[in-house]
Formats: sequence, structure tokens, C-alpha cells
Amino acid sequence: MELLLLVWRQYRWPFIAVMVLSLLSAALGIGLIAFINVRLITVVDTSLAVLPEFLGLLLLLMIVTLGSQLALTALGHHFVYRLRSEFIKRILDTQIERIEKLGSASLLAGLTSDVRNITIAFVRLPELVQGIILTFGSAAYLAWLSGKMLLITSLWMAVTIWGGFVLVARVYKHMATLRETEDKLYNDYQTVLEGRKELTLNRERAEYIYQNLYIPDAREYRHHIIRADTFHLSAVNWSNIMMLGAIGLVFWMANSLGWANTSVAATYSLTLLFLRTPLLSAVGALPTLLSAQVAFNKLNKFALAPYEAAFPRPESHPDWQTLELRDVTFHYQDNRFAVGPVNLTLRRGELVFLIGGNGSGKSTLAMLLTGLYQPVSGEILLDGKPVSAGKPEDYRKLFSAVFTDVWLFDQLLGPEGKSADPVLVDKWLEQLKMSHKLQLENGKILDLKLSKGQKKRVALLLAMAEERDIILLDEWAADQDPHFRREFYQVLLPLMQQMGKTIFAISHDDHYFAHADRLLEMRNGQLTELTGEERAAASRDAVARTA
Repeated sequence: MELLLLVWRQYRWPFIAVMVLSLLSAALGIGLIAFINVRLITVVDTSLAVLPEFLGLLLLLMIVTLGSQLALTALGHHFVYRLRSEFIKRILDTQIERIEKLGSASLLAGLTSDVRNITIAFVRLPELVQGIILTFGSAAYLAWLSGKMLLITSLWMAVTIWGGFVLVARVYKHMATLRETEDKLYNDYQTVLEGRKELTLNRERAEYIYQNLYIPDAREYRHHIIRADTFHLSAVNWSNIMMLGAIGLVFWMANSLGWANTSVAATYSLTLLFLRTPLLSAVGALPTLLSAQVAFNKLNKFALAPYEAAFPRPESHPDWQTLELRDVTFHYQDNRFAVGPVNLTLRRGELVFLIGGNGSGKSTLAMLLTGLYQPVSGEILLDGKPVSAGKPEDYRKLFSAVFTDVWLFDQLLGPEGKSADPVLVDKWLEQLKMSHKLQLENGKILDLKLSKGQKKRVALLLAMAEERDIILLDEWAADQDPHFRREFYQVLLPLMQQMGKTIFAISHDDHYFAHADRLLEMRNGQLTELTGEERAAASRDAVARTA
């Protein structure tokens, strides 16, 4: 399995050490059977020393077996920790466009269901390893007792294992389908949780979501999980019954065919009974490994950025003067919408407003400007020099942003990820009228249960604390009351300019367009600058232009 090969590559020497412990455990188990055969069955030893020796072997077997299982389980958990951490880091390093295409539901399913299945597999892995090692070790011991009986017993066991694998293959098939169904269920969960207000208002829509989306997916999941469990339990019971049949077969070969005496048959049966539990556990553990392989394959299908342990340390551009988008074009992978060619020059310290109707390309332009989307063609220049495509972090370091789908972080961070300037934070808490609302402790916001407008204010506070040169604001004032909206345009934006910030704001508030140094418009993916009478007309009635 690819998953086990990866463990081998990453933890070769610990894995070898664990295998040595497992081999020692198997050897002790077979040695204990041999002790019983020699000292208690073939030659009855009546001395008092037998019991302490027997108990000593039992204790040693328990210690070594437990040690090997714990070591293998710990190794598995180390691997899962590393896998999860690398997966998170790869998400952080992957381009935004790829993450948006995958969707949060499938990624969350990967981080929860897939990683959980891999974890469960490694918890069960010791059972599989112990079962395999004990099977081969016991076979060697049984061959020494009677080669002919081993041959027949091996054929019987081969049929047992073959039947088990046929059943387990069906388990794998249903597990693979089950994983795809889980993605659908996560989408359904997200719909119910994120759309809870709308679904509470419209019970007909709630019924439709429940009956036509959730129930079919839940039924499909139920069908495949029942089928998977049916074949799994069939495999376990098949193995269980066939193992009991092997014991009867041994005594038939010994007594009816005369291939061995009763003591050898008893030892054979004792060995098979000893082998029965680990072998059944191994068969039971196999589906979890198959599920883990399905989960591992699913994680690989995300095609995230390759793993790099270090976070880049971007270089700053403290003295930049102009930022230029030259013939920049962009289109989504499904070609549903295209932007450009865009030609735009921003000058340090400018206050620029961008207007446009819904679907005109404003947010896409914002993503291109901040470096979150990479242009299909054209180039971005800083003071006339092209921005390196291989080091986008250097360029992105110019920006702080508040997007419409704002996500609040509870920790205020300043430049280079250090603690935010407390004087700056206090100043902007006052300016944003949030001093009475937020409680801070060592730069951490203790309560983020806020209204949408207040969340936008906190997001702006976080952006200002970063002390970056360019502030991008996407419809920031849309969720503010009229009084604070006026405060934003007439007080906060000029204050940012006084601090040397370059501001790129997406806005529909035509009453305040006069405060901008420049007014840009997006229409059908094309960018133009409004001047003269066009700007005056837009300032009088922006709605008329976006209609």
C-alpha cells in the first residue's frame, strides 16, 4: 500500500525497530507454545520449577507484545500528526483560486473524515502486523511438527484467506463510494448550517433541502455503509468458522490418517487456537487500512501545493512609488467570466474608488491587485520593475485588506508578525468607536460576538495594526449605519491618507465619490477611469451607471 510505503520512507529506522519488537513478540508466543508442548504435553514435567518458568514466559510475552503494539501505535500517531500538519500547510501555500474550486466542504471532509480514517487504521495496524508475523512464525513451527499436516492445513488456510480477501475487496469498493458520498453530506450540512436563517423563514425551502438533497445522500451513505459492514462481518465470520474447521481437520488427519500422534495434534490445535485471535484481528483490521488508503488517495486528489516546512520571509518595498497593472487579463478555469486587459497605475498615497455593477469584475480585480489571483497574461510592475512570479509574497506584503466575506482573527499582529503597536491600536479603537465594545488582553480580542458592521470595523482595526502600505476595502461601508458611513468617508479615509496609506476602496456610495483622488469603473470585465462630466454624473447617481 502507498500509505505504508510513505510511512516506511519517513520513519524507516523506527519502523524497523517496531518490526523487530513484533518479531520478538511472535517468537515468544511460539516459544510459549513449544514450552507447553515439550514440558506439559509430550513430557509431563512435574517439578515445581515449571510454573514459575511458564509464568515468566507469559509475563515476558505480555511486556514485549504490549511494547511492540504501543510503539507501532505511537509511530502511527506521529505519522498522522505529520500528515495533518503538512495538509494544513499545503492548504496555506495553495493558490486561492484552487482552494475556491475545491470548496471548503471537501477540504473539511479531508481534514476530518480522511485524517480520522487514517488515524483509525494506524490504531488497528498493530493487529495486522502481529497477525501476519504470527502466521508465518506459527507456520514454521507447525512445519517442524508435521510437514504433511502443514501442507493440508496451509491449503485450508489459503482458502480461508482467499475467501476473506474476496469479501474484503467488496468492502473496499463500498468504502470508496462511501467517501464520495461523505463529500455530498458535508455540502448538505454546510447548506443547513449556513442557510439556517433563510431555511427557518421558508419552511418549504427547508423541506426541499431536507427531502430532495439531504435524505437521498443520507440514504446512499446508509446503503453503502451497511453493505461495507455486511461484507466485513462476513469476512470475520468466514475466518472464524474456517479456523474452527481447521482444528477438526487436524484431529482427523492425526487420528484417521495416522499422520501424527495425539500430542502433536493437540499442539497443532493449540497453535491454531493461539493464532485464531490475531488472525481474525488482522482480517478485521484490513478494512480500516483499505479505508485509510481510500482517504489517502482522496487527500492526494486535492492537488494542493507541494509541502514546504518553512514559511517564506517576504522582502518589503518601503520606498515604492508606483504600482502598475499592464495588460493584465484573467479568466476562471471554467471560462465563465474574464477580466481585462486591465491597465491601471496606482501612486503612493492615493485614495482610489472603484465602482461597478454586480458581476462586473470588481472583486476579481481586487484579487488580481492584491496578488491573490495570478494573471493569465500581462504583468504587474512595482516602480517599473516586473513583480517576480516566483515570490508573490514580496508583492502581497504591500497589502492589508478587508473583503466582503470578512473572517475575523482574534489576535492583533503588527509588522513581521510581531505584537501590534498598542498606541496605534488604542487610537484606532477610538476612531472606530469600538473601545467600549472590545476587550483586549495581550493583543487578543476576547469576544468576537459582534454585528456585521462591527465585525467590519474590527477587520479594519486588524488591517491597520499590520501597518502595511496599501489598504484594500471591498464594500467596507455597506454594513455601517449612515452616521458612521459618513465618518468613514470624511474622517477615517483622510486619516489613513495622512498616515501615508494608499487606499483602494470598492464603493457604491455616490454621495462620497468627491472625496476620492480618482474614480474607476468596472463594466463587463473592463476597467476605465471616470473623469470630468462622467465622474460628475457617477457622483450624482452611481446606480444609473451600473444599471
